[in-house]
Amino acid sequence: MAFEITDLDPTGDAAVAQVARIVVEAFRGHSPAWPDLASAEAEVRESFEDGRVSRVARDGEIVVGWIGGIREYDGHAWELHPLAVDPARQGEGIGRALVADLERQVAARGATTLYLGADDEDGRTSLSDIDLYPDPLEHLARIENLGRHPYGFYRACGFSVVGVIPDANGPGKPDILMAKRIGRG
Repeated sequence: MAFEITDLDPTGDAAVAQVARIVVEAFRGHSPAWPDLASAEAEVRESFEDGRVSRVARDGEIVVGWIGGIREYDGHAWELHPLAVDPARQGEGIGRALVADLERQVAARGATTLYLGADDEDGRTSLSDIDLYPDPLEHLARIENLGRHPYGFYRACGFSVVGVIPDANGPGKPDILMAKRIGRG
């Protein structure tokens, strides 16, 4: 099906509500970050602040995906945060298109790097539920995707695994750091 990618309008309450629903559904069972519509809507509203990009994929009037970007490091690097696609529409290329669009958006603003953290809070990689110390990079060099963890998707989009924060989300729940060069600045 066709979709278009546009800015998320901060005055578009219906679209904001659709995005909040997608965020809750997309992260349910994988991350406790947005357990309800109120917390998800607060995240969406934060995406309208200065130094942020907030884009949606729409199929007609229906929002089917959302991506945000946060300006960091004096604009040289931007954080992709977050990406959520309606679970009923995953696998249709919406996420990949949103990532490519964000790359263009932030490259046009002078960014050279797009980075992200891919939390493993539910045991979907070989880095979960183990003590990564004293040598986290040794474990990272042997990372395995055990259950459709998003780092596999981001690798397919050209991102590299560049680090890991052990226990970032509690004991045995790391944050996998990924980055991609998107411009020359």
